[in-house]
Amino acid sequence: MKFYIHKLGCPKNDVDADYIAARLIDAGHEPVCDPLAADSIIVNTCGFILPAKEESITEILRLGQLKKEGRLRALFASGCLSQRYGDELLKEIPELDGAFGHGALDSLAAAVDGAPRFDRAMRVEPRRLAYLDWRDRFISDPYPWAYLKISDGCDRGCTFCAIPGMRGRFRSRPLESILREARFLADRGKRELILVSQEATLWGYDLPGRPDILSLLRALDGLAGVRWIRLMYLYPAALTTELIEYLADDGTKALDYFDLPLQHISDDILRAMRRRGDRRAIESQLRAIREIAPGGTVRTTLIVGFPGETERHFAELREFVERFEFDRLGVFAYSPEEGTPAAEYPGQVPERIRQRRVDDLMTVQQEIAFAKNNSLIGRILEVIIDSAPADGPAVGRTRGDCPEIDQEISVCGERLAAGTFCRVRVEAADGYDLRGCTVGVVA
Repeated sequence: MKFYIHKLGCPKNDVDADYIAARLIDAGHEPVCDPLAADSIIVNTCGFILPAKEESITEILRLGQLKKEGRLRALFASGCLSQRYGDELLKEIPELDGAFGHGALDSLAAAVDGAPRFDRAMRVEPRRLAYLDWRDRFISDPYPWAYLKISDGCDRGCTFCAIPGMRGRFRSRPLESILREARFLADRGKRELILVSQEATLWGYDLPGRPDILSLLRALDGLAGVRWIRLMYLYPAALTTELIEYLADDGTKALDYFDLPLQHISDDILRAMRRRGDRRAIESQLRAIREIAPGGTVRTTLIVGFPGETERHFAELREFVERFEFDRLGVFAYSPEEGTPAAEYPGQVPERIRQRRVDDLMTVQQEIAFAKNNSLIGRILEVIIDSAPADGPAVGRTRGDCPEIDQEISVCGERLAAGTFCRVRVEAADGYDLRGCTVGVVA
């Protein structure tokens, strides 16, 4: 049986899709990269915020048209939206043959296998979810980097977030399991590992002996073949000076890339979001990063239009962004999510105002980002080559850029294969992206 997996959502979801594919291959099925060549299609959905849910439903309906036309044997949904709304999806979309949430991969595999009888909607209650460890992972992409999931779930209880209801309580992945998969990825040519989770700083607290994220980074540092290790999703209130110093150390493979989802800066809004820490603590942390890792990259995400956010609160956030000058910034309009406390809060901000604030803040950040890129002209930076097409320049990234979310650099000069680390002189800045020429190979 030939199957196709349509990936949606975050990097954690991408990793889950790779696990699904591996289980199906173990069962004797064949992966294909074209949905038109598939007997069965699995849409690995996202259910985080309204736009993601809408995209997931749109893709299910689009691929469901193949089922209507008789060009597809079976269509399944998996992932977060199935975990959250599996029964509703089956009721509203008759083309779906099954909806499988987290912890139900064996049931999904049986359904794809053509089991004569199976429960069309399967999910494990979030409170009972164990860590989804890997048996194997199917790697089909040509990139020299890979996501490596180190934990799942979250205990923070932010009032805007539905993740605990979909992914359950925080669960660390055992160290040896992480190391096995890391070696697996390195053996397949992955030279950058990007550690993903709902919260990286908490890793290990629920494991025997209570190891911490530093012990994991030190264990990965000795991995042959891997040159860069990028740590994502650092909860601000849990970021320690020791971790900052480790990431700033040029003698380790861990990059000085600080991904801190701050969400807001107003104390009023932070309290309403149930975020730990306040403006004073956040600014102290940011000053420490700049002092300890002056060449590092600081990335954050912010939410605007949260219930109760006034023009004064937004002006406070805007001034903060202007003053700190983040290297990388993402801005999201608040999305009221069913089942979260914030969805019931008074003072819901109209959608048009939420979007206006997104546009306003991104205009501020655009000016900052363009100026930072212009300041790089003439500098020599270490770059990893992500792709090297025969008919054009190679495309890569600096240490300060995560794939799929940050900027790229177009590289001219000698022909270099994907996965090569090289030194590149920046020749020009094109908005958010850079252009440069190689001046030497690093590794």
